[in-house]
Parts: sequence; structure tokens; C-alpha cells
Amino acid sequence: MVADLFFSQLVLVALVWLCLMLQWAWPSDIAVCPTTPEPPPPRPKRTREPKPFAGLPHKPHCDACEPTTDSGPPAPSAPPPRLVPTRGRRRQVDTAHHFCPNPDCAYRGWVGWGNLRANGHPNGGPWRQLLCVVCRHYFLETLGTLFHGKRTSVDLIVRVIACLAEGLGIRGTARVFEVDPNTVLQWLVEAAEQLRAFSRHVLHDVRVRQVQLDELFALLSAVKAGEVNEAEAIERLERSPQWVWAAMDPESKLLLALDVGDRTLAMAQRFIHHVA
Repeated sequence: MVADLFFSQLVLVALVWLCLMLQWAWPSDIAVCPTTPEPPPPRPKRTREPKPFAGLPHKPHCDACEPTTDSGPPAPSAPPPRLVPTRGRRRQVDTAHHFCPNPDCAYRGWVGWGNLRANGHPNGGPWRQLLCVVCRHYFLETLGTLFHGKRTSVDLIVRVIACLAEGLGIRGTARVFEVDPNTVLQWLVEAAEQLRAFSRHVLHDVRVRQVQLDELFALLSAVKAGEVNEAEAIERLERSPQWVWAAMDPESKLLLALDVGDRTLAMAQRFIHHVA
């Protein structure tokens, strides 16, 4: 009994001593609070810079937007002196709507500057000949128009173009007026070039609030009407894909631009520059 009691007391003392040693040797998990609290970190500022669109990470390449080495368009030269005739009788033929086409003439492009004189009708033709008194260059008053260099009457050319504008075909127009179809086609091409130049000269600096732009394939209307089946339409589309690019002002219904070409990025960029 005495031995068991002594052994139990010895075990109790060993346990107490072990607890004291563990408390002294074991690191404390209680963190010491600092005397002064640290300031909170600053809140991140929200950036307002626009983020790029995920589907278009970079600007598409465009030849028209490439920087050029040219510093800019050349400064317009000083106008030449206006010519006022002082001798002879007053001129009866008004030449104020024409200018000298000679590129080496100082009066080239200057309208109504008094350097042109009427010189009659060469070979008895219907068109008047003009003379630039500065460079001594002769030219017909129809230079740069649809009627230049043609022996056909103006009335016939106008009627042919009018029939084409009304929707009559080239061969049908040629049969009606007894003209060769190639001649009718040539007149149509020249008239289109004249209309394009006139449109570019008149239609510019248009202020619009909206622009509707789209490309259309002319065969779709035929498919919708049932005149062409889908298989034939797909075959024709793969063989000769021709698209009509159009831009218009939806408020005034003004057709701003119209072009025909492939459905490519280069064509889209060219058409956008045309509209701009």
C-alpha cells in the first residue's frame, strides 16, 4: 500500500513538472496588439479608360488610313491676272463657263478669267471651237462631256440614255433606235462617268444625323420571288459574288454612296472612306 501511494504521488509530481515545462517552452499564440492601429490600405480607383472590344482587339489594316510622307496638299497658286479686252468690238459669245484644259497653261482651271475666245465652228460642225489667247491652245466646247468627239446628234444620245434610265435593256434600246448595242453600251459607260463626276462635285459636305449602311446581294430578291432556286443562287454566288454597297440618310432618303464590289474588308474600308 505504501509503495502504491508513493508511486502515485511521484507520477503526480512528474505530471505537474511536465505541464510547467511545456507552458514555458511552447510559443504563445496570442498576438500582441500594436499600440497604434495601422491605417487601412487605399481603395483602388476605378479607371475610366475604355476597354477594347473583345472581338476586335486591334484596328483593321486600311491602306487609306496609312500615314503618308506628304505634308499636305500643295498650296493654291496665286491667280493669274484677269484679262480684259480693250481693243475691237465686244465679244458676243459667252465663254465664262469654260476654262483652258492645257496643263502647261497658267490659266488652266480658272473659269471666267477672260482668256478664252470663240473661234467659230470647225468643218461646219455643231460645236464651237474655243481659243486660249495665252497658250494658243484650241479645243471644242464639248471637251470633257458625253458629246465630245461624236458625230451623232445630241437628241439621239439623250433619248438613248433616257430609255436606259427608264429600265429598257441595251439590246432593246439598240433595236428601237437602230444603233449598234456596243455603241449604246459605250454611251452608257460615258454617261455613268459624267454622272459620277457631277455627283462628286455637287454632293459633298452633307450634314446628316444618321447613316444607314448595308451591303446587298442582288440575287436575293430573285430567290424570294421564286424565280431562282437556292441551289442555283448559291452556285451563282460562289462563281461571281457581286454585292451592292449602299449608304443613305434615313431622314431625307438621300442616297449618300453606292458602289458594287466584293464583300471584303478592303471594299468595306473603301466604302466607309467614300461615305466619310
